[in-house]
Amino acid sequence: MTLARRTANMPGMMANVPHTEQVLPVPFESATVGDAMSPGVISCPPETPLRVVARMMATFSVHSIFVFEHTDEDDEAPQLWAVVSDLDLVAAARLDLDARTAGASAVTPLVSVPLDAPIEEAAELMAQYGIAHLAVLDPRSRRPVGVISTLDIARAIAAGHGVRETQSSA
Repeated sequence: MTLARRTANMPGMMANVPHTEQVLPVPFESATVGDAMSPGVISCPPETPLRVVARMMATFSVHSIFVFEHTDEDDEAPQLWAVVSDLDLVAAARLDLDARTAGASAVTPLVSVPLDAPIEEAAELMAQYGIAHLAVLDPRSRRPVGVISTLDIARAIAAGHGVRETQSSA
């Protein structure tokens, strides 16, 4: 069961960010994306001003915000559309951050990986596309269930079989 809540002072923004201490249950060489990912997704609609995206990154201590398109207000299956990374935000810093939107600024390619894929596949996709974050999709529903970042992979490599000493970060 995932915990989702509307963020206060950020209408339309969705945060799904349970943070718990995690254990990498298997050696890195046989680990899956699900073993190392950060569960939960932080997202915004495409029309969100970049200043609000920056506030979300700072509030949740993350380096990327997913951009979802909701076609219906009651739609529980949003369409994954793009990702705004901290580097996208920095690149747009010289522009009007209140007028520029998440949808117009998302230059980081949106790449996803299945929850049950080997962790090496996530690392290869990151290297291939030159990105630091992948959307993790449930293989049955094709809905996002988390994020895997270069930092999550580094933690998995460092941890091997053991408990992570710090919190996951997306």
